[in-house]
Amino acid sequence: MDALIVVDMQAGLLAGPPKYDLHGVIERINRLANMVRGHSGAVLWIQHCGRAGDDFAPGKPDWQLLPELQRHDDDIVVHKTLNDAFAGTELQANLERLAPDRILIAGWATDFCVDATLRSAVSRNHHVVAVSDGHTLADRPHLDAAGVIRHHNWVWSNLITHASIRVAAAAQLLGEDSDRA
Repeated sequence: MDALIVVDMQAGLLAGPPKYDLHGVIERINRLANMVRGHSGAVLWIQHCGRAGDDFAPGKPDWQLLPELQRHDDDIVVHKTLNDAFAGTELQANLERLAPDRILIAGWATDFCVDATLRSAVSRNHHVVAVSDGHTLADRPHLDAAGVIRHHNWVWSNLITHASIRVAAAAQLLGEDSDRA
């Protein structure tokens, strides 16, 4: 059984300058979520929470998950306040309860919250799959978004882990699913 962790796909974070392949990332996340649910897996939506009064305070418009995401009532929502979705949250407890064989990770932003969450999952000995085309960001002042994504996919594929780390495109994962059928 898989668990899909979708990091910070929120209205305010994804507004503003164009995000690399955002519509494609949303489509792939939705397809992977359906695949995971179809095999009795779990989808966990990570939602960044700001302080009272700021734009990302719970309930504010910027805090909301993107409406294009296909969420189900039995999906799990984990609220976080730091880059790492494990830090000070119930994410690890949820994963211990679910006991997935592997964790797929996708979302926003490749170089901040996705990276921090992925590394934290690796350090907790989870079998991790970084969805290589399932995360996004905007161009950075020193590097374009595509370069940041390529860099992180390479770094993640070379992490040292006691469990396993794999970087795979959504099509690979969806193709493996159709091979199971």
